[in-house]
Amino acid sequence: MKTILTTIFATILLSSCGIFSSLNSNTSIKPKECFVLGNNKHGVFKTHLTNEGVTLLKIYKTPITGGTPSPVYIKPKETVYVKMEKNTALVIENTGVEYASVTLKVKGDLNLGMSYNE
Repeated sequence: MKTILTTIFATILLSSCGIFSSLNSNTSIKPKECFVLGNNKHGVFKTHLTNEGVTLLKIYKTPITGGTPSPVYIKPKETVYVKMEKNTALVIENTGVEYASVTLKVKGDLNLGMSYNE
């Protein structure tokens, strides 16, 4: 009985600490606009990003203090895995003339600012 109670208590404690937490989102991006994830002070995070739309996406990492990004292009229906450093934003740019659709599965620090930019 003691073992069962200890196991239940440990499970509740670990769950409340956010070890198993994640962010799942499907985001639409207007043509020629960007979605910015993590444009604030935060810890490390990682994401599986899937281009669900028909347009080519350009993604790049940019430190919130400035820096030169190196873009990666994501084809329609393609999935990439991205590890983000502390205080670095992930910019997802819709390069097409139609709406883009992106599925994000994020783990790690979830205290992330989110915004759209032209």
